[in-house]
Amino acid sequence: MGNHVGRRVFLNINRPDPELVEQFRGFPSSNIGDVMERLYCTSSEIKPLNDAPLLGVAFTVKCPSGDNMMFHRAMDLAKPGDVLVVDGRGGMERALAGEIMMRYCISRGFAGVVVEGCMRDSDAVRDMDFPVYCKGITPQGPYKNGPGEINVPVCVGGQVIRPGDILVGDRDGIVVIRPEDAPEILKEVRKKFASEEKTISDYTAGRVNYEKHEELYRGKMEQADFLYIEEGER
Repeated sequence: MGNHVGRRVFLNINRPDPELVEQFRGFPSSNIGDVMERLYCTSSEIKPLNDAPLLGVAFTVKCPSGDNMMFHRAMDLAKPGDVLVVDGRGGMERALAGEIMMRYCISRGFAGVVVEGCMRDSDAVRDMDFPVYCKGITPQGPYKNGPGEINVPVCVGGQVIRPGDILVGDRDGIVVIRPEDAPEILKEVRKKFASEEKTISDYTAGRVNYEKHEELYRGKMEQADFLYIEEGER
């Protein structure tokens, strides 16, 4: 059959149970990231174009910089609830999609789009109730020649994202959850979220334990052997 590396489309991916995915709705990406030891959030280079929250399953696309042929092909192969995750090699010269492609994605019932590269028509995308994340903005359009691959591991915002991974995003960014880790992560994030909500409620009501806070960080500094210096001493 010859060498098809760089020209492959993997049609079948293992998607997690939709009920499991749905249970992550409403949790901040920061809470989920914290219970994953702060190792699985995309970098600050990947920014949201609007306020629509992201929750769905990764359907991945690997494109050359500035070429969106495989992005278009993926739009006809992905399923409702999928997030199209497009690794465009971080190219900043050409946009890989704009308003028309996003309207097509909405009509197909996708859960969002994440692009390691540029978008355009940002004013229109900003007003959509459809989550779109990208690295940059440019009006310059793409080529449509390929090559590329669909449903292979990709790198977006410094994170390896596999087909079928669960993605949760908000204005802070995106966190990547492996389906096999999801049940345990869900338990931990529920506890984390409840604890932080109580702290926020206490602080809002003026119930602040200054002594506990001071003791915690003073202790950390003592363990690290910090030196306190009075003014004028050197």
